[in-house]
Amino acid sequence: MARPKVLVIEHDLTCPPALFGSWLEDAGCSVFVCRPYADDPLPTLEAYDALLVLGGPMAATDPHPWLAPLRDLVRTAAASGVPTLGICLGHQICAVALGGVVEPNPRGQQLGLLDVGWLPAATDDPLLGPLSTPRRAVQWNDDLVTRLPEDAVALAVTPHGETQAARFAPSVWGVQWHPEVDREVLEVWARDDAERHLARGIDQQRLLDEIGAAETELETAWRPLADAFAALARSPR
Repeated sequence: MARPKVLVIEHDLTCPPALFGSWLEDAGCSVFVCRPYADDPLPTLEAYDALLVLGGPMAATDPHPWLAPLRDLVRTAAASGVPTLGICLGHQICAVALGGVVEPNPRGQQLGLLDVGWLPAATDDPLLGPLSTPRRAVQWNDDLVTRLPEDAVALAVTPHGETQAARFAPSVWGVQWHPEVDREVLEVWARDDAERHLARGIDQQRLLDEIGAAETELETAWRPLADAFAALARSPR
C-alpha cells in the first residue's frame, strides 16, 4: 500500500514540523513541506491525502500573500473531506477560513505547560477522542479563536473558556497547543520573546527546563495524535 502523502504548510523557518513530522513518518506517511515564505508555490490537494497547517509568528489575517490562498485551500479540504489539522496559527487559519473569528487574547500570551480541558464532545471525536484523557501540552500563543465557525464543535477549553481544540468541519481540526515542539524549537522562540518576557518577569530558563523535563510525558501524550492523523490520511474518503 502506498504511503499516505501529507502536505505540511510551514509559515516560518522557526516553526518547523519538528517532532510531529517525524512521528507522521514513523506512522507510515510521506511528509511534503511547503514553505510559502520562501516562495514555494502553494500546491493543490489532488496529490495529497491530508493537510497539516503549522504555527507561525504572524496573525491568521495578516496580509502575507499566501494566507488568503491557504484559507481557500482549507475550504477546499473541508468540502472534499481531506483530513486537515491546524496547529496554533494553523488552528486559527482553519477557524477563519470556515467563518470563525480570531483575536488577540485579552489576558496576554498563553505560555508554558497547560492542562488540556477536554469537553464531553471530545469523547467520540474521530481524531481526538482516544486522547481525551488528562494530559498537558505546550502553549505559546498570543491570539485565540474567539468565535467558532457555524456547526463547529469545541473539544477542549482553558479554565477561562478559551478554545484549545475544535472540530471545525467533519474533516478539519485545530489545536491551539503545540504537539510538535521540542526544546530546540522552543529555545529559538524564547530568544525571540526574551525582551517582553523579561518585562513580564517570566523566568525563561525555568520555563524551558520544566518543558524539557516533561519531554517523555509530552511524547507519550502527543505522538498518538500523529498516529491518529496518519490513520485518517490512510482511510478512504
